[in-house]
Amino acid sequence: MKIAQKVVTAVFAAATVFSVVGCASTSTKEGTGEYVDDAVLTTKVKASIFNEPTLKSTEINVETFKGTVQLSGFVAQPGDITKAGEIARGVKGVQSVKNDIRVK
Repeated sequence: MKIAQKVVTAVFAAATVFSVVGCASTSTKEGTGEYVDDAVLTTKVKASIFNEPTLKSTEINVETFKGTVQLSGFVAQPGDITKAGEIARGVKGVQSVKNDIRVK
């Protein structure tokens, strides 16, 4: 009975280690916590852009990876590119912004 208990404990420990390693982040892959944090940042940035009446939020795409926000899409005026970048930088938690928005 004690051997079975040791085997079960060893299997449980191995499963725990594998699950933790599976959730760890690398330079090209987010961990589970980072994924959730980035999803929240994306939502906050999209909401901030939506609340700016001079920008068409439907034509601006927002993606986040490890705290870096990437903006893409199209705007009507060159000043809108700068405005969208400033709005994204103003969201708490955003580490940097890559602004790939283009003028139509």
